[in-house]
Amino acid sequence: MARQLCSSSSLTAAAHKTLTLSVSPCRLSSFLSPFSTSATAFASPSPSLSDSLEPEPTTKPTHRKETRSDMASTICHMMSSRPWTTRLQNSIRSLVPSFPQPLVLSILRNSSSRPALALQFFRWVEKTGFRHDQSTYAEIIPILTRRSMLNHARCLLLDDMPKRSVQPDEGMFVSLIEAYGRAGIPQEVVKLFNRMPELGVPRTVRSYDAFFKGILRNGRVLMAKRYFNAMLRDGVVPEVSTYNVLIWGFCLSSKMETATRFFADMKERGVVADIVTYNTMLNGWVRAKKMEDAEKLLDGMSAAGFAPNNVTYNIMIKGYVSVGMVDNALKMFEEMCEKGIRLSEKTFAGLMPGLCDDVGRAKEALDALNEMAKRKLTPKDKSVFVRLVSTMCESGDLDGAVQAHQKSRQFRNVSIDPLQYSTLIENLCKGEKYSDAVKLLNEMLKKGTLADPENPCLEATAYNPLIEYLCNNGQTKKAETFFRQLMKQGVDDTVAFNNLIKGYAKENSPELASDILNIMARREVTTEPDSHSLLVQCYLAKGEAADARTALDNMMEQGHIPSASLFRSVMEALLADGRVQTASRVMKSMVEKGVKENMDVAHQILEGLFTRGHIEEGLGRVSLFMSNDCLPDFEKLILALSEKDKVIEAYKLAEFVLERNCDVSFSTYDKLLDGLSEQGQTIPAYNLLCKIKGKGGVVDKKGCDELLAKLNEEGNTRQADILSRLLAGNIQPDSNKRGKKIAMEGY
Repeated sequence: MARQLCSSSSLTAAAHKTLTLSVSPCRLSSFLSPFSTSATAFASPSPSLSDSLEPEPTTKPTHRKETRSDMASTICHMMSSRPWTTRLQNSIRSLVPSFPQPLVLSILRNSSSRPALALQFFRWVEKTGFRHDQSTYAEIIPILTRRSMLNHARCLLLDDMPKRSVQPDEGMFVSLIEAYGRAGIPQEVVKLFNRMPELGVPRTVRSYDAFFKGILRNGRVLMAKRYFNAMLRDGVVPEVSTYNVLIWGFCLSSKMETATRFFADMKERGVVADIVTYNTMLNGWVRAKKMEDAEKLLDGMSAAGFAPNNVTYNIMIKGYVSVGMVDNALKMFEEMCEKGIRLSEKTFAGLMPGLCDDVGRAKEALDALNEMAKRKLTPKDKSVFVRLVSTMCESGDLDGAVQAHQKSRQFRNVSIDPLQYSTLIENLCKGEKYSDAVKLLNEMLKKGTLADPENPCLEATAYNPLIEYLCNNGQTKKAETFFRQLMKQGVDDTVAFNNLIKGYAKENSPELASDILNIMARREVTTEPDSHSLLVQCYLAKGEAADARTALDNMMEQGHIPSASLFRSVMEALLADGRVQTASRVMKSMVEKGVKENMDVAHQILEGLFTRGHIEEGLGRVSLFMSNDCLPDFEKLILALSEKDKVIEAYKLAEFVLERNCDVSFSTYDKLLDGLSEQGQTIPAYNLLCKIKGKGGVVDKKGCDELLAKLNEEGNTRQADILSRLLAGNIQPDSNKRGKKIAMEGY
């Protein structure tokens, strides 16, 4: 036991030394202003529960109170930093064996920012023998209602307190009624209000005000009128706060006739309206866009002896702007300045839309923005910056638009809308102020504006001109960095992609351009023929013929037909690189795409194929040409092969041509026969001669005699006999099938 007390004492001392948390009393004003920052909702004045809970000020706190405060801070720190377990509960009990009521209240107040923790302690402390009374319930219920833990607060009020014979008070009901009203649950507001008499809680003006606010916030106008009559029957005299709430609710539901009747009724009952009443009515007329009625009421307000305050002016300024009477709004603004009435954020929030949306008042809007910055007033409606920049761009004042943008960065807690960047960049590019547009881009990249997925994406009309400019001026890498952030937001813009390809091609970076093309293919983005053409030409300029051919194939795979000149450039580059077969495949694609130009280059490719012994491929290409009505110059090709001593290749081509009755002079065949004979190719020469005679051709007799002699010398007597009879006319070529067979099988 002594050890436990020692441990407790040391822990307390350490806690006093290191954990001292100040306890600030919960203070709420006795009534809420009926004017909220929202254009559609105005809170009405009503007493607050916490008024009754505010601690009495003391000028000289005793040492005992200081100790209690420190102990409460220590326990709250323990609860917030450790899980709620039996071990923690035992630690707290070792510090405080028994809980006096002031300590419990202090712990609850210190835990007000963590209502779940406060409720946990509230439930647990009762198990230590502590008995809750009205004061502790009055402390926990507002904590729960402020944090929207309404079911818990309701159970405490309607279940726990009756079971423990603890009498609830009106403030508890008011707190919960207001919370259900804020949560938009009017049926619970009605239930709670009706339960008050059952539980012996009298209903006063305070609870009626909370009730009216809760149901009118949700549009229950008829119910409010019924309960108002019931309030009169019950002998509860409405006060100015009651009428303020009712008028506020009727104005919120656009029931201006009802609001006007209640405004008159309060005068009949001798209830003196205050400035809040007049401001509430003014706001109702403004919401209804009936500025004439608002002006009449404003005159009546002055006649009643109430000087308009800043709320009054803000309402009127906003109203005039909403109906397009900006000059009247400016007069009200100037009047405020002359009278020394405080200008607030709401003042400018009401005025700025009228200035920003008028091209002719853009300069005045910028001056107003400068005034806001000078007064350190940050607008809650951030769209005012976008609207101002848009208006100044529309007026043609791009320098002023840039100035407005720069000014917007001076306001604290203002995240610049990407739409503002988009509008400004688009107009700067239109005005050819590309350097300023690039500065904005650098600003966005530095801030990570585009990297935030919650931000809306820039418009294509903004980023495409900027990307095109960067790509045309050697900054394609920056343009790609910019566009990749747009891609993360789902942008697959064809124009931007193609500009990147063109930019890299101009910068002689075909590999980077090819990467962009691959991305486009994966994303199934349509490409432009010019982009592919530039990429092919870029590879050609770097002497990379094989890559140029790959890029050309990719172009055709995307459904684009290269121009005849592009085909020619690639084929010539491949030929110069010694890639005849690759050039042949390009030529095949060209013919299949219906491009019939470049026959001189095609002739070179065919000659190269036959020269290198690719006879079958060469004949296949010749057949392709013929099927597409695009005949090569066979005569020129046969002679060229013969001159290069490629007689067998020339023979195969001649054989192919003869079978298809192509127009080739017999003199060309004679030269080929001579070449075959000179190289000792007697059988091929014999076969070719038989086919020529079969086609009715005339050949040189001297050459035929020499061929006969060589056949006999080589022992090919059968072929020599057939040839001699063919030459003598003893065999008819058209009918002698056996002779044809022999002629074809001889080689």
